[in-house]
Amino acid sequence: MDRGVLYIVGTPIGNLEDITLRALNTLKNVDIILAEDTRQTLKLLNHFEIEKKLISYHRHNEDDKISQVVTFLDSGKNLALVSDAGMPIISDPGQNLIKYLIANHYEVIVIPGVTALITGIVKSGLDSTRFTFEGFLSVNKKQRNARLSELKEEIRTMIFYEAPHKILATLKDMYDAFGDRNICIARELTKIHEEYIHTTFKEAIEKIEKDGIRGEIVLLIEGANEKEINEKKQVEMLNMDSKEQVKKYMDDGMSKKDAIKMVAKEKGVNKNEVYQECIDL
Repeated sequence: MDRGVLYIVGTPIGNLEDITLRALNTLKNVDIILAEDTRQTLKLLNHFEIEKKLISYHRHNEDDKISQVVTFLDSGKNLALVSDAGMPIISDPGQNLIKYLIANHYEVIVIPGVTALITGIVKSGLDSTRFTFEGFLSVNKKQRNARLSELKEEIRTMIFYEAPHKILATLKDMYDAFGDRNICIARELTKIHEEYIHTTFKEAIEKIEKDGIRGEIVLLIEGANEKEINEKKQVEMLNMDSKEQVKKYMDDGMSKKDAIKMVAKEKGVNKNEVYQECIDL
């Protein structure tokens, strides 16, 4: 018997009219649908008059369900994986399942659909040439601030997901880590109350403290200024003594010999002079 196929199906993030014909046909023709929240998926299926067997597949039972999914596929059944909204796997369960199926040569087919991060950046007004998706930050404040510290020199536009009850604390942490920057708060995408707020950290914090905010949020942050970062690094390097500079270049992966040559050139001194200062490195 031929193995079944797992279809990864993108569903609407709000407006039900955003579902594709291919997604509808797939959901109609598979044997079983794996759903992050069966109640949420049932609303979608009822709207399009689709009756299918639903199996709960969420973050807390994902690893336990893999063997069950494999059993269905081995028996020739075709399955669809859907999340509550948008493309599965993106900040949603399913990654471990897909990794296992690919490693064991099962057929996996993606049925593309709308996703909040792309919808958000298109109208953000921020640079969409290059961007990085960070998803949800850790709820642990120490881990969250550590990640933001790592991102403070990220020059690409950064995209985050955030819940309305946590957005104010997140904006304050970002303001502390990044300084004031241009941002876009995209909320309730494709829904009746869809809104794009083009603002800054400081202005957004003041507004939300006063008026609050509702709805699921895509938060888009302007990247750091590359020119300013490079100028700052140059000033920092010039203020170091020769030994500190050589060590910095070595930490960045340069050989000691090349680092000494580089520092001697930058400082306009003989490389033997720099070598003597760095002989114990």
